[in-house]
Amino acid sequence: MSTESASIDRMTSETTTERADAAPRRRGYGALWASVPREFAFLLLTMPIAIIGLAVLSTVFFTGLGGIFIVFGVFFIVGALFAARGFGMLELVRLQWAGLAITPPRWQRAGGEQGFWRTVLAPFVDGHYWLYLLHGMVINPIVSIFTWGVTVAWTAVALGGTTGWIWQRFIPESDRGLWLHDVILDWVFPGNTFEIDPIVGERVFEFILGLVFLLLLPFVFRGLTLLHDVIARGLLGAWRSEALEVEVAQLAASRGAAVQAEDASLRRLERDIHDGPQQRLVRLQMDLAAIERKLERDPESARELLGEARDQARETLDELRALSRGFAPPILQDRGLAVALESLALRSPVPVTVEIDLDAVTLPAPIERNAYFIAAELLTNAAKHAEASAIRLRVGTRDEGVAGHWIDVWVTDNGRGGASAVPGHGLAGLDERVRGLRGMLVIDSPAGGPTSIGAHVPFVPLAASGTA
Repeated sequence: MSTESASIDRMTSETTTERADAAPRRRGYGALWASVPREFAFLLLTMPIAIIGLAVLSTVFFTGLGGIFIVFGVFFIVGALFAARGFGMLELVRLQWAGLAITPPRWQRAGGEQGFWRTVLAPFVDGHYWLYLLHGMVINPIVSIFTWGVTVAWTAVALGGTTGWIWQRFIPESDRGLWLHDVILDWVFPGNTFEIDPIVGERVFEFILGLVFLLLLPFVFRGLTLLHDVIARGLLGAWRSEALEVEVAQLAASRGAAVQAEDASLRRLERDIHDGPQQRLVRLQMDLAAIERKLERDPESARELLGEARDQARETLDELRALSRGFAPPILQDRGLAVALESLALRSPVPVTVEIDLDAVTLPAPIERNAYFIAAELLTNAAKHAEASAIRLRVGTRDEGVAGHWIDVWVTDNGRGGASAVPGHGLAGLDERVRGLRGMLVIDSPAGGPTSIGAHVPFVPLAASGTA
């Protein structure tokens, strides 16, 4: 199903985005050559950009520093900090284009600065701005001069050595008293008496040297690019503490969503019990009292009331059974999720096709219970509101490697469509439950149908969690 695959791809990409600044994987020699053009362009532009950045930042910063005791100096320093941020972000973009992604800092914090002066002075207390300024004024110019010089020299030797035998014949030879191939041969073979034409020997030596430089060129370019990457990762990337802040915020939001979903479920269960079984039990109690009064003086009327009381008891039992589906059914605990879902599908008033593809992993009990609840809620909504004649339930697990294990619950119907997570309705509460599990609910329900709703929930396999 296209909606399922698109949703899974999106979940995987969102999860793996947090690892975008991880160390690059090892690549083969051919792949290194494939990245040479981008890395060469990156290295060739590094020094011009760094020199321009040095000129701009030093001019603006030291102008502001000179006028720090008057008001305009502060604005110049702030301008230098923002300019350093711009040059730093440009470096991150260039590195990403070269194949090395680094997570940038979080410039906009929750509850951001308000007021003119707080906005102006905010960069002074943000360490990222000063690190960007250090990178743009000191470190990047020095490193870029080195990497640019090595790039140009290495490329010149590689290309000049391997192609010199073609074009050097058209250049007039001047008197030379030193031939490099003679120096190398005398150093390798002391006291040799080799008779080699100096021009031929020099051309062969230059070709071999150029060939060696050409073969090593991808490694050199990769190493120089990684040098910039390491520096940018330390000075321009996000701090680990910021990642922890995001993680804490996500956990807090998930916990809040879970609490709200649980509170809504309890209130709904309380309302259902009050409006259903409780009222029927009150009626049953009144009928029993009436039967007790009429049992001796009007047995026939008492017999009729007994029939009504029996009907009340049966209907109350049916309602209690329906409400108990909101709790973990015994079949789920005794025979597992697959059997419980098949039993759930059999009870649906609309025919349900069940597809279960659970990998050889042991699901934790809370995950099984929540997957059952989600499936039950989706099937109930489809049967009540979709006006469908057929429903498809698909439940499966997948291993996304670094992104962890996920369980996917999909319910598709051929009904009228138009489903949405409207606040106060079933899908909104279900969305809160899924977010409380740190998952995601996907709704694809165009007008006229069909409707596909999927819940994706991460989990840790029971064996792995037990050994941790």
